[in-house]
Amino acid sequence: MQAIRSGVFNIAFYVTLIVFLLVFSPLLLGPRRYAMWALKLWARTSIWLLKKIVGTSLEIRGGKNIPQGSGIVAAKHQSLFETFAVLPYLPDPAMVLKRELMLIPLFGWFAGKFRMIPVDRQAGAGALRRMLVRAEEAVRASRQVLIFPEGTRRSPGAPPAYRPGATALYLKLGVPCVPLALNSGRFWPRRRFMRYPGTIVFEFLPPIPPGLPKAEFAARLEKTLESKTAELLRTPGH
Repeated sequence: MQAIRSGVFNIAFYVTLIVFLLVFSPLLLGPRRYAMWALKLWARTSIWLLKKIVGTSLEIRGGKNIPQGSGIVAAKHQSLFETFAVLPYLPDPAMVLKRELMLIPLFGWFAGKFRMIPVDRQAGAGALRRMLVRAEEAVRASRQVLIFPEGTRRSPGAPPAYRPGATALYLKLGVPCVPLALNSGRFWPRRRFMRYPGTIVFEFLPPIPPGLPKAEFAARLEKTLESKTAELLRTPGH
């Protein structure tokens, strides 16, 4: 039965994505705020479908820590779920994403319209510099820069593998960094067909203030995210 529910949801998820890309394509010609409204509508619809079809709810904790203006949100990355489900809860997110996604017709056009921040992970230091320039533009516009410090999805409980991007953003932008712990990989496993019922928790943790030395920030971010994520993974039903 769970396999059937998973299949129905997966179909519904991708169908709604295609419908969004087609129906709202005229918004590519309008103001960005309208396109962002449509993006958040699609994300909320997908969250609702996951709850109704699979029985998986989303619980938001630490909402008071969500930046309302310029800031960095550094999130654990266990599944596809958080790449869209966090968007409705940020006032004006600018997500750091793989440059390859920008090359997908319609999808990439919308990502450009949203002014997301592409990064070519194969281009080394040059890619990092370009990412920082785009991130500075986002911060000047009072947006929230969303980054996954490990760069790719990691299975729940896997050893951490943090990359330098989040630390580079923190040092360059001079704004607070809010760690985002989660447990989505238990219910939406990476590279798996199945979806499982339960409660996915997004917990926005107290912001790390700007101005810390490089090594101190990197260690604090990793310790904070890993300890809270491990706690969420141990909680029954979550």
